[in-house]
Amino acid sequence: MDFDLMAYFVNINEQIDEIELRNNFQRPTYDTFALTDKLFMKNFRLSKEITRYLINILKPFIVVDTRLSSIDIQTKVLVVLNFFVTGSYQTSVGNSRLMNLSQSSVSRCVKQIVAALNQPEIFNTWVKFPSNIQELDEVRNEFYRKTGFAGVIGCLDCTHIAIVSPSKNMNLVENQYPEYMYVNRKNYHSMNVQLVCDSNLKVLNVNALFPGSTHDVHIWNNSNVSIMLKELHNHNYSDYFLLGDSGYPLRPWLLTPIAQPRTAAEENYNKNQMYVRSVIERCNGVLKMRFRCLLKDRVLHHKPEKATAIINACIVLHNMCIEYNISEVMDETIDEFDLGMYHNQEPLYEHVNDNRNRDLMLGRRQRDRIVGFLHNRNVPQT
Repeated sequence: MDFDLMAYFVNINEQIDEIELRNNFQRPTYDTFALTDKLFMKNFRLSKEITRYLINILKPFIVVDTRLSSIDIQTKVLVVLNFFVTGSYQTSVGNSRLMNLSQSSVSRCVKQIVAALNQPEIFNTWVKFPSNIQELDEVRNEFYRKTGFAGVIGCLDCTHIAIVSPSKNMNLVENQYPEYMYVNRKNYHSMNVQLVCDSNLKVLNVNALFPGSTHDVHIWNNSNVSIMLKELHNHNYSDYFLLGDSGYPLRPWLLTPIAQPRTAAEENYNKNQMYVRSVIERCNGVLKMRFRCLLKDRVLHHKPEKATAIINACIVLHNMCIEYNISEVMDETIDEFDLGMYHNQEPLYEHVNDNRNRDLMLGRRQRDRIVGFLHNRNVPQT
């Protein structure tokens, strides 16, 4: 047979299959809620009960389509959850036995559900930093109860989420930054995402607006949390602070490790600081194992602003899992994945004689106080 003729018939058959897939609106689909609880969780990460709750809170933000070919909100939510969970291309998600949708339909579902999860009424309910002293005390007391480290209200770090190379046509609609700014120091395109979490791995604050080459400190200095904590300390509420790695500047509201510890007390502080701070690394790992579309190996095939919205949506769902005690995803191969947390190669060493920086001086005083507290707690009583 002539190869050109064979290719022609193959192409015609593929087009017929695609047309049938789009037009066969009455084709029965698999009842996903008939899955066992274990299999349902594996495919969607949420329990059936929480998934139904999610569908209900999203309904007011989803436009109802009355066409015969319209997709119901339950299917939209499930297909998007499965896309987040697998990180697979949208075509394979849509063609699975659970969904039976075309790639374009999956894309529209992702757009609608992600937009709904980013609505302030939903996002600000599920991702919120403590806004008053009572809420700060609740977070601080929980940290102290679990770790014995007084004053901590959160742990801070950044993680990279891989994206495809953005368009080089810079404009405010498609791209706020030049394409090269998205290339991080590991030489792939990413968003550099700042996370602050509590002792339960719940994300209290996320900033997913900056391209991969942006330094962590720049993101921190331009975050609302940094401004709020500075104001808090300016009003003499000095018993609240975050923990960060040595790449961040020492401040009364952000305690970092001691670069060159000289005493046993300072060594003990560093050990405790690192132990407590590891909660943010665990939070990042749990988040990306739950929603593998955020893993470097999967890559978000979206423009930067859409990638930001997807990241925010996954954070909302992650916090729901924390709130309702949804079990973590256990994966023995987790060490094989690049979780995107690249510690700063050049720590911000403190200049001992730099007395011009008042915030640095107050930060040293705050840290010395915690060094003494941790040391005295470990000294045997006579």
